[in-house]
Amino acid sequence: MRIPRSGHWTAEDLDLMPENGLRYEVLNGQLIVSPAPTLGHQYLITWLVRALENALPSGSFVLAGVGVLIGDDEPIPDLMVATGPIDWDDRGVPVEQVKLVVEVVSKSTTLQDRMVKPVLYAAARIPNYWRVEINPFKGQLPDEKLPILFAHALGADDTYERTHRVAAGDTATLRSPFEFTVDPASLMP
Repeated sequence: MRIPRSGHWTAEDLDLMPENGLRYEVLNGQLIVSPAPTLGHQYLITWLVRALENALPSGSFVLAGVGVLIGDDEPIPDLMVATGPIDWDDRGVPVEQVKLVVEVVSKSTTLQDRMVKPVLYAAARIPNYWRVEINPFKGQLPDEKLPILFAHALGADDTYERTHRVAAGDTATLRSPFEFTVDPASLMP
């Protein structure tokens, strides 16, 4: 593995990383390496992709595990919804086309998914950010069942404002970036 001379990683540096089952991302010029996701994490992503595909407006598409090209950075959300034509041979999707990013919080990605990535996504003006909690967490309400979906929309000050908190067993209709009705319990076995 080549380390950049400047000590600042870029999205292009990811082309040189091995394909070994690890997830490599560049966040704020730093290389982030995460282990392969758990089975429960991937099961939820698979079902969320299927549910979103049924609600997508024309001209939109949903992708799992693909990078968002934000300047020199390339975060990889668990899934995204984007619009417009893309080059299917590219490594990632230009940020201008991304309408929604979703992160499913794993024990190994807690800090990035809750703190780092939302700030990066908001600064890049991605209109919607959803976070799904699949493990017990500080701040979980006593009667809330997992998974819990937190939906956020970009506010006037380029920070995310929470629009929904939906626990398993509850159903909500989200209206941004498009109408989507979900009970998080339907996303897990």
